[in-house]
Amino acid sequence: MYPRLMTGDDGAQTKALASKGSQPTDLDINTNCYTSNVTTGVIREYWFNIINSTAAPDGVPRPMMLVNGQYPGPTIKVNWGDTVKVHVQSNLQDNGTSIHFHSVQQSFNNQMDGAVSITQCPIAPGSNYTYVWRAEQYGTSFYHSHFSLQAWEGVFGRIVVHGPATAVYDKDLGVLFLNDWSHQTFNNIYIEALEVPAVLRIDTVGQRFRTDIFTGKRYRIHLVNTAINTHFKFSINNHNITVIASDFVPIVPFTTNNIPIGMGQRYDIIIKTDQPVDNYWLRAVPQSYCTDIVAADNIKGILHYSGADSTTDPSTTKWNYNSHVYCEDMPMSNLVPALALDAEISNATYNNDTIAPMQLGNPGIYLWRVGGRVFNVSWNDPTIRHPTAPTPDDGAIEFPTPDKWTIFVITETLGVPHPIHLHGHDFYILAQGSGALPQNITFQTKNPPRRDVAMIPAREDGGYLVIAFPADNPGAWLLHCHMGFHASAGFAQQIVERRDEFWRFLDVDLLNRTCVAWDAFAAVNPYGVQFRGMDGLYESGI
Repeated sequence: MYPRLMTGDDGAQTKALASKGSQPTDLDINTNCYTSNVTTGVIREYWFNIINSTAAPDGVPRPMMLVNGQYPGPTIKVNWGDTVKVHVQSNLQDNGTSIHFHSVQQSFNNQMDGAVSITQCPIAPGSNYTYVWRAEQYGTSFYHSHFSLQAWEGVFGRIVVHGPATAVYDKDLGVLFLNDWSHQTFNNIYIEALEVPAVLRIDTVGQRFRTDIFTGKRYRIHLVNTAINTHFKFSINNHNITVIASDFVPIVPFTTNNIPIGMGQRYDIIIKTDQPVDNYWLRAVPQSYCTDIVAADNIKGILHYSGADSTTDPSTTKWNYNSHVYCEDMPMSNLVPALALDAEISNATYNNDTIAPMQLGNPGIYLWRVGGRVFNVSWNDPTIRHPTAPTPDDGAIEFPTPDKWTIFVITETLGVPHPIHLHGHDFYILAQGSGALPQNITFQTKNPPRRDVAMIPAREDGGYLVIAFPADNPGAWLLHCHMGFHASAGFAQQIVERRDEFWRFLDVDLLNRTCVAWDAFAAVNPYGVQFRGMDGLYESGI
C-alpha cells in the first residue's frame, strides 16, 4: 500500500454546456454556502461505465470493479455553482451498483444521493441511471459506490469543486488519495470478519509515488482518505503544512507538521517549498488501533525538488510527533470555520446512540448495534418509495419539523474508534473525546467545527462524539460509520427528514424504472439475493 497523487482529467468523457444564467461575481470566502443558492448556469456532463475487470494497482493482479476501466475512476472537476450530470451505465456481471457523491449535500435533491435501499434500488447489470446535482459547496471530496463494499473494490474517484480559498498558493498539485489495499478481495475479508472480528491486517507491494516541485513555491494538495479501515497520520519531512479546509468547509488557516485523517475525511493543505534542494519523504502512517499493516512505517512517497538527484531515496527523518496508535481527529480548537456560524440548539431534540458489537445466530456472526439495533434495510424497497406511509425501517428517526435542530450523542465503550459520516448535511461538532462523556460537559456552540465526517476517538475506555444539525433538507439520509466492514455489518441509522416534502424531489418514474430492472435481475440471479438473516452472511442493505 502506498499513497498516490493523481491529477488531471485522466481520460474522463466530459462536456461543459453553457446555459442561460448569470455568472456570480460577488462570491468570496464569506459567502454562506448553506443559504446562497449559487448557480453558474453551466452544466457539466460525465459518462461512467462500471465494469468487472482484473487489474493490478500495485503490480499484483486481482479481480476488481472499475469506472471506465480506471483505478481510481475519472475525476469530476467543476466550479462552485455548476450543475453536474453523471450518466452511469452498469456492465457489471453479478452485482447491482450506485454512485454516491460523498458530502455533496443534495439540497432538496435527495433522490440523487445514490444510497441503495434509501434513495434508490441498485442499478441492475445492463441498466443505467443519471445523477443530476448542483455543486453547492466547494473544495475536495470523492464519489463511490454505495452498494456493499464496491467502493473499496475500485468504484470510486475524485471530486474537485473550484472556489475561493483561505490562503494564497501558486500551483494546485491535485488530489492525493490515501488508501488501503489487499490482494484478497475485501468481500472475502468481510466474510471472515463477520465470524471473527479483528483489526484488519494488510500486506501489499508497489513502487514509490513521486511528485516534482520547484523551490520557493506554495503548492496546494487535496488530501483524501478513501481507505476501508485505515486512519493515517500524514506528514512531509522538514516541511510544515498549512491547513485551509476540512471536508467541504474552509477554515482559518493553521500550521502543523502532521495531519491525522480518518476514513472519508478530506483536508486541503498548502506546503511551501522553502527547504534545501533535495528529496524528502511524504509519509502516511496508519494508526494501529484501526489497522495492522505490515511495514507500516514504510508507506512513503517522495517530494522531489527540481535539481535534486532523482536516482536516490530521501535520507530525511520523520517529524518528532506523538505515537501512531490512536485513531483521533485534529483537535477541535484547530478547525475554526472561516465563515462563523453558531449551533442554535436552545430548543433542540436529543438522540442518544450507544454503539456496541453483538454476536447473533448459530454458529454466530458479529454485527454492530447503533441505538440498540442492527441496521437492516432492503435493496428492493428504498425509503423514498414511502413518501406518506411509515418506512419499512422501524428504527428510522423522523424529523418532521422544518429547521428544528437535533443533537446526536454518540458513545462507544469498548475502545473501537469510528468515523461517523452524515449524508445531506454538514454537522456542528459540539464535543468530542476519549473516555466517557463528562456529565457536566459544556458544549461548544460558538462557531464550532463543521464537517461531514468526524471520529469517535475511542481509546481503551471508549469515546464520544456529540453533533448537531438543523432539519433543513427534506429526504431520507444515512448516519453511518465509514469503515466499510462496519457499515455492511449494521452500523448505520436512517434519518427521515420532512417526509411530507418528498414531493419536492421525487421522480417516481425514475424510481420505479430502476426498481423494476433490479427486481427482474434479482429474480434470476443468486447475486441479487440479500443476506438479511442473523445465522450466516449479512448485508445491512447499504
